This record gives sequence, structure tokens and C-alpha cells, in this order.
Amino acid sequence: MHNRRSFLKNLGAAGTLLALPSAILQAEPLVKKEPLDLSTLTIRGHVHTKGKGISGVSVTDGFNITQTDNKGNYELLSNKTAEFIYISIPAGFAINHKKGIADFYQPLDKSSTKFNADFSLNPLGKSDLNHNFVVWADPQIISKSDAEQLKTRTAPDLLQLVKSYPQDTLFHGIGCGDLVWDHFELFEDYRTAVETTGIPFYNVIGNHDMDLDARTDELSAQTFKKQFGPTYYSFNRGEIHYVVLDDVFFIGTAKKYIGYLTEQQLQWLEQDLAFVKKGTTLVLSLHIPTNTGSVRRNNLKEDELGGVVSNRERLYKIMEGYTVHIMSGHTHMNEKWTKGNITEHVHGTVCGAWWTGPVCSDGSPEGYAVYEVQGSQIQWFYKSIGKPRDHQVKVYPKGFVKDSPDEIIANVWNWDANWKIEWLEDGVLKGEMERRTALDPLAEKLYNGPQLPKKHKWIDPTLTDHLFFAKPSSSAKLIEIKATDRFGKIYVEKLSL
Repeated sequence: MHNRRSFLKNLGAAGTLLALPSAILQAEPLVKKEPLDLSTLTIRGHVHTKGKGISGVSVTDGFNITQTDNKGNYELLSNKTAEFIYISIPAGFAINHKKGIADFYQPLDKSSTKFNADFSLNPLGKSDLNHNFVVWADPQIISKSDAEQLKTRTAPDLLQLVKSYPQDTLFHGIGCGDLVWDHFELFEDYRTAVETTGIPFYNVIGNHDMDLDARTDELSAQTFKKQFGPTYYSFNRGEIHYVVLDDVFFIGTAKKYIGYLTEQQLQWLEQDLAFVKKGTTLVLSLHIPTNTGSVRRNNLKEDELGGVVSNRERLYKIMEGYTVHIMSGHTHMNEKWTKGNITEHVHGTVCGAWWTGPVCSDGSPEGYAVYEVQGSQIQWFYKSIGKPRDHQVKVYPKGFVKDSPDEIIANVWNWDANWKIEWLEDGVLKGEMERRTALDPLAEKLYNGPQLPKKHKWIDPTLTDHLFFAKPSSSAKLIEIKATDRFGKIYVEKLSL
């Protein structure tokens, strides 16, 4: 996401354009096109490990799903509008990859009426019930300078994090969209950064990964697909079923899009989940959040069309009966919400505020989320780039904020409603801090104003729900902030007055 100042205005202009009579719009000359080839294509193959068939593996052309039989064979009647044949890698097997990019698909050769696609998998040789994954949201590199930071700071930080765990710990990554910023030549730099981390990455398409010269959404992902394969798919690790969807719907005008899931994807997801028992934990990754608190925080009448998924309730309906964690990015800030069976993790970015400063627009440090899976249970923390994993709170002293001169402020960027934020004055517990919706002081200093930041002047600080306030007495000498996360982990920050 970018240029939030003109975002709503641009959407309104796009709406006006779409409403104009077709006669007013400049017509293109009529060109004779080849008819759409709807002829059938029979796809057969064998999913195996060292020649031994693997049964019950889901295989799909992006429209329909079948499963391998007890010998690992499958057959799928497809058609020549399909682009890939791909599998949902089952639990217990390694994630095939090419220099870090997950490899689970084959492009279809449609020169014949038949196509053979075999898939070879390697058993892990150990249980994958316990494993970890990370989410990189919005690398959004627009220049070689940005790319160098991703390769020399972000990737090595993740590599060191992985090395801090026992040697045989299983890790994978999810690139949660806006991998580049419209400059597709930089996909190679992104791929290099991923390879540096030493772990396989699955990737999500974002609004800045789309072909902006496409005339419809259906054609907007061609470059992305050449780099990373299908834009929606699933895989399994341990007891977790992972799903990736494409919720960026391009409306045919450069840089104009809405958050929307096509019927084809929803129909495919229904088939995919038909093979997943109810009660399973799902991890669903997409770029645009399904929902946020933006309307409430900014006192808006309705959601921004490009800020959330318009038909999210249809998605939620399909996922009833499962425990769901949604992974999203796009907003360049940290936010979490839970309702019923769903928790959504809206992630801060590895690029901070578009590589202009050390924090996102809500004051979250540039970084990524780390998820530790044990069976069907998931714990998580936010890893700030260049900081230890226990860096979870930033405290601002009195006088830092003009409107609250006598108060201290704590930004707890990974906060959710199950955290407890307390404060102590000279060793005496004073109770819980007051949570308010406000601007982070550092983000305001760095990004608030028509000339700030110099690199991208349109960046603004954004209101956030994870700021906490307290008013020490005039005689206080030492303040301690005690933040207890939902998993019982305690983080303490001290401030001398």
C-alpha cells in the first residue's frame, strides 16, 4: 500500500471513470483475436517418494481438486484455460524449493490434449508436529538501495534468528505480498534475499506485484506467476493446514484495486477444505487484511475499498468449524483482532515506512512476525530487525508528547486484548496503564508534515490502538513498564526520570 493521502480520492476518481458511458471513452481498434480455447485437457501423474506412491495428496488445476489413490496416482479432467497443475504438500514431507522459493507446481503444456505431471517428495525423517514459520509483510523494494537493505539487513537477521533455535528446527517463510514496488526487475533481488535466509518461502501476491498494464484482474498476475507460480494454493505441515489466497482485485486502471476474493477462489477453497477435518487449525495468508479497525480509529463512514476484503463474510462462512489464523499485511502497521474462531494478524513491515525510517507508521519497528507451532497450538512474537527477540516495548518519557506533557507512553506493537500492561513507580505497582488510540511519538516526529520524510513525502503517521499512558508523580525517579503477553511471557522496560 502507498500514498494514503490520496488513496480515497483516487478510488473516487476511479469510480467516476468506471461510470462513464463507453462511447465517451477512447475506443481501441478492433483486432481479430484467437478464440478462447476451452477444449479439455486430461492431466495424469504420480506423487511419490523415491518411486513409492503417496496416497491422499490433493492435486489441483486451480479449478477442481482430486486426490491421489493408494498407489499415488491421480487423474484430473481440466481445460486449456488452466495454467498450472499443483499439489498441496502433505505433512511429513520436506518443502521442495528452488533456491528458497517453494516448488509445488508445474506449468501446463497445452499443445496436446494430455499432460503428465509427476511430483517427487522427500520425507522429513522426523515429526513436523512442532515447527516454526515467519511472515515477511511488504518488503516493497523500489530501488537497488532498498533491495540492498533487504539483502544485507533483513535476510541476515532472519538467518541469525533461525540459527538461534536447535539445529533441526523446521522453519518456513511466507512473503505476504508487495514483495516489490511495481519494479519487477527487483524480483531477482527479493529471491536472493530469500535464498540468503536458508529457509523455503511461499509467496503471496500484493497490489504492487501486479501487472498494471493488464486490462482485467485475470491478466494482472502474469509476471508474478512466472516468478512464483499460482496465486492461490495450500500445503500442510504437522497438524496445520496452510492456505494462500489472492485478495487483490485489479480493476483495470493502473494502481486501482479493491480487496475482493473471486468466486473461483472461494469455490476452490470449499473443495480444498472438504479434505480437511473440522477442528483443524488453518493458517490463511493474503495481502489485504480481511478486516481492520481503521473505520473506528479514523471515524470513517465505511471501509476503504482497497483496505479490507469486501466479501470477507463469505470467506468466514467457508471457514466455520476451524480454528483460523489470518496472516495479512498491506497497512504497514501491526494490528490484531479476534472474533469467534478467527484471529487476524495484520503485520508491520520489513521495510518500516517504505525504507524511509526505522519504524512503521504506527511506531512498530521494521521487522517480521515469528510463529512457533506445537501440534495445533500457535504462539508468536514480533522480531524487530537488529534487535533481540525480547524487544517488544518502547517507552517514551514525560514531555515527549505535546498534548500529554506529564505522561509516559509505552508502544506495545504486538499487543492484543489478552496482554496486560502494568507500571511501577520506584518499585511500587501502580496498576494497568491506560490504553488510548493515538499517534506514536517517534512516527509523528519522523513522518508528520508536508516535507517529511524526505524520501517519500506522502507518508503519514497512523493512529494505533497499542499505545499506553500513565502519569508518574513529580517525585518519581524510576518507572518500570511490565508487559505480559497472552502466553505469560513478561517484558520489562525501565525509564529513569
